[in-house]
Amino acid sequence: MTQSTTAEPPLLALDGLGKRFGSLQALEGVSLGVRAGTVQCLLGENGAGKSTLCNLIFGVYGRSAGHMAFGGAPWAPASPAVALERGIAMVHQHFSLVPRMTVVENLMLGQVKGMLHRHEFGARIRDIAERFGFVLDPDAVVGELSVGERQRAEIVKCLMRDPRLLVLDEPTAVLPPGEIGALLDICRRVADSGRAVILVTHKLAEIAKVADRVAVLRGGRLVADEDMAGADMGTLVHAMVGREVKPLDVALAEPDDGVADQPAAAEATGPRRFALVCDGLSVEDRHGAVRLDNFTLEIRPGEIVGLAGVEGNGQSELGMVLAGLLRPTEGRFYMGDVELTHAGAAAVTAAGGGIVPEDRHAVACVTAMSVAENMYLNKLGQFTRFGLLHRRALHAAAETQMRTFDVRAAGPEVAFSGLSGGNQQKAVLARELTLDPLVALVAAQPTRGLDISAVEAVYRQIRAAARRGVGVLLISSELDELIAVADRIAVLYRGRLVGERPAAAGERAAIGALMSGQVMSDQAE
Repeated sequence: MTQSTTAEPPLLALDGLGKRFGSLQALEGVSLGVRAGTVQCLLGENGAGKSTLCNLIFGVYGRSAGHMAFGGAPWAPASPAVALERGIAMVHQHFSLVPRMTVVENLMLGQVKGMLHRHEFGARIRDIAERFGFVLDPDAVVGELSVGERQRAEIVKCLMRDPRLLVLDEPTAVLPPGEIGALLDICRRVADSGRAVILVTHKLAEIAKVADRVAVLRGGRLVADEDMAGADMGTLVHAMVGREVKPLDVALAEPDDGVADQPAAAEATGPRRFALVCDGLSVEDRHGAVRLDNFTLEIRPGEIVGLAGVEGNGQSELGMVLAGLLRPTEGRFYMGDVELTHAGAAAVTAAGGGIVPEDRHAVACVTAMSVAENMYLNKLGQFTRFGLLHRRALHAAAETQMRTFDVRAAGPEVAFSGLSGGNQQKAVLARELTLDPLVALVAAQPTRGLDISAVEAVYRQIRAAARRGVGVLLISSELDELIAVADRIAVLYRGRLVGERPAAAGERAAIGALMSGQVMSDQAE
C-alpha cells in the first residue's frame, strides 16, 4: 500500500460537511481529508450517508453546511459536469451504459465532438485498460458483457478524463465474488498512479486488501477515521453498527425479537405436499446454447433450500423462469398446486409466488415512483377507489412496513431512487414477504449490497416466513450464508443440478467440489 506523509496537504478536504433533505439529516459535521496516491475506504451501514457524501463531492447535491476544498481551492461544484472538468470522476452503484450499444459507442457519448474517429477511440480504450491491468473489448455489445466487464467499462469511461480523484460508490455490491478481486486491483493501480481513490463499501475483507485509510459513517456522522495499518476489524465493525456483531449462524440462533409475529403473509390453508416444484426445466439462449439443463427440484412447505454455484451457471435463468419473466424451452414448474410454466409474472404473484430478483432495478421496482408505491406495487388496487389512489392510507400502510423491515427513508412519499441500495432491497423483500397468500419465495442474491446488520435482518425475515409454512428457494453466491440459513443445499454447474448436501459447515468441502464440477468430471471418467 502507498504510504503518505501527514505533512502533505490533502487533495480533497471536507470540513463540517452537512446535508439535509427536508426533515432528514443525512449528513452532519463530517470532516475528512483524502490524499493523492491513496485508497480512502468509506465504511458504513446501508443508509449511513455514504452515497450522499459522494454525491456532494461530485456535485449531484449541494451542501447544507460546512465547506469543501479540492486541490487547495474552495470546492462547491454546481453539477457533475463541473466536477468532471475539474478532475473528479465517479462510478455510481447503478450503471449508465446503453445496453444495445458497444463499449466504444457508449464511451464516445458526451466525450467526442466533430469527427468520430472510432478506431482511434477504441485504441485509447484498450490502452487505458492495459495500463491499469485488465482487458476490455471496445467492440463488445454492453448488454452481452458480464457485470464486472460493464463496471470496468464505467471505470475506463472515468479514467479517459484523466481525473485526479476517482470515487467508486459501492462498486462491489453488484459483482460476483470472483470479480471483486480484479476490481480491488484496479483501485490499487489507480492510486499508485498518483490519483486518489474513494472506495465506498461495507465489506471488511475488501478494506483489508486495498485501503490505506478507512473512515466510518454511522447515522450521517463520522465515527472513526484511521490508518488501515493500525486498524482493528472488530473496532471498525462496532463503529459501523454500534454493537457487537456475531457470526450469522450464531445471530440467527438467538431469539427473533418478535420477527415471526410481524404482520406478513397469511399461512397457506389446507394440506400441500410441495410449495415449489421444478420438473425438468431447460432454457436455451438465442444462440442455441443450453443455460439451464433439465433442472428438477422439490421444496416442501417450511423448507429453505439453498442453491449454490459459481455465478453464470444457470442461476439467473432459473430465477427469471420462476418469476414468470422467461419461458423455459422444456419442463414445467408449480407453486403449490398451480402450474405456472407459461403463465407470466402476474399469475406467479396471484398464485402466492414471492420473487426477489437479483437485478432489482431491472425487474423489481419502478425507481421514479415513491417508496410506498413500490412497496405496494402488486396491491395498489387495495388503495384505489373510483380510479383514484388514496395516498394517505397507502402512506400509513407503507410506514408500518418500513418500521417492520427497517427500510430507512425520509418518508414513504420519497422517490424510490432516493433510497440506498440496501434499503431498496429491504423494501422489495418487504413487498414480496407480505403477499397473501405466500406459498413460495424465490430469493436470488437477496443480501447483495447489504451491510452486516441488514443481512442478519433479511435472513430473520426469511426464516420467519419458512416457519409460517412458506417454501423458500434461496439462490446465493455466498456459501457461508447458505450454510447458516438453509436446510439443504443443491448445486448448479453448467446449468445442471449436480448434487445435494446438508447445510452444515462440515459439508463445505463437498459443496465446493460440486461447485467446481469435480463430481461431473469424476462421473465422466
